[in-house]
Amino acid sequence: MTTPADKKDSGDQDCKSRTAKRKASPEKKTPIKRRRVAEQAGPSTSSDVVKGVKRKVVQDEEGTTKKAKKAKLLDHMSGDEEQASFSLDSGKGEFQARYVEEHQLGEGGCGAVFAGYRIEDRFPVAIKHIPKNKVYCKVADENGKMLSVEVAIMLKLAGEAEGSVGISAPVSLLEWFDLGKELILVLERPVPAVDLQKYKAENGRTLTEDTAKVILKQLVDAVKELEEKHIFHRDIKGQNILIETGSDVPRVRIIDFGLSCFVKQRSLYRIFYGTPLHIPPEWYIRSCYRCGPTTVWQMGVVLYEALHARYFSTARFLTKQLSIKKRLSTECRNFLDACLALAPEKRPTLEELQLHPWLR
Repeated sequence: MTTPADKKDSGDQDCKSRTAKRKASPEKKTPIKRRRVAEQAGPSTSSDVVKGVKRKVVQDEEGTTKKAKKAKLLDHMSGDEEQASFSLDSGKGEFQARYVEEHQLGEGGCGAVFAGYRIEDRFPVAIKHIPKNKVYCKVADENGKMLSVEVAIMLKLAGEAEGSVGISAPVSLLEWFDLGKELILVLERPVPAVDLQKYKAENGRTLTEDTAKVILKQLVDAVKELEEKHIFHRDIKGQNILIETGSDVPRVRIIDFGLSCFVKQRSLYRIFYGTPLHIPPEWYIRSCYRCGPTTVWQMGVVLYEALHARYFSTARFLTKQLSIKKRLSTECRNFLDACLALAPEKRPTLEELQLHPWLR
């Protein structure tokens, strides 16, 4: 579960300080639709006017059917409202014509994710539904319109991947639809794959040090690449790390950029977005945090949970209720100690982690 804490943020003013609850393929090249959008309707679209109307036709107290009532309301709509309604219906129809939605994969405070596939070639996809009132982080696009940061970041990543799906560690955005009251993101769905928590459970509740090393090396490289692109994920954890299991060597994929943001070199954040259990100590002590040290802290949390049969809690770690296994190698313990240093300035940078002896 993830929440933004109730403090004012000087470096993250585009994000609303509302509670955000979080949960949580065959490799082939496929063209990415850079933008597939039905223009957002204004506050008086037909869907708002007839909110709560059931599909079943029933008579009201004057004997007029609700279906007829809806038609009457639509007759009185302005041209702009009719166009907005048509645009939303067209976007929904286009989505349904291109994709089949199947069982639910997960649900959190920002929306729900479903398995599905693209009709034309049965390419596996994940379909993410995000209610507009749960889009907590926004940024202005090239036209000055406010856009979901998750969409903006994934469009940036897709553009820099040059249209290839399955190449980068972050899963690819294939298309997205703005349906007025919700966004639909159609994402690459690696198959077969499970999140790191399930992968750990399927492998005896803890991973061997060698397996954890393979995963952490890929993860550190991936978040370093994000940092170089000025992207701060903010919620790297087991549930947001997919492990592709189709080969002998597990492959890391990163999902869920719903709380992410674009970051400047010296950005300082005073609103916490992420998993409360994993809040870095500096937020408790100084009521602020930065991108690099926080991401390194999260590397320590991920590794700790991979190697121990328990969940990590910053509060329990600070009160010494959690300890690092003594049977781990000296280099591994050193890696964990460095990532989980209480003072952010004492943690290594991501580049230094890449050069750490344990990952060499």
